[in-house]
Amino acid sequence: MTTTATTEKVAKRQTFSGVVSSDKMKDTCAVVVERYVKHTKYHKFMTKRTKILAHDPGNTKKIGDKATVEACRPISKRKAFKVIA
Repeated sequence: MTTTATTEKVAKRQTFSGVVSSDKMKDTCAVVVERYVKHTKYHKFMTKRTKILAHDPGNTKKIGDKATVEACRPISKRKAFKVIA
């Protein structure tokens, strides 16, 4: 007997938490993700922001809401995340 089902690994997808900054698009919202990093040369801590376009079916999120996004297959040219919470 082979146990191929138990030896397969399930890859964990990237997840980020942020704040919704735009909900004007159809089934899409823009989520701003902030991270606190140290500069490699000057050793100063700074906040970096990344704007992620996420698939939000039904436009459930509004501006200012907290959102958790998860990586998925590319849905459009710039949209490869979906809102999970």
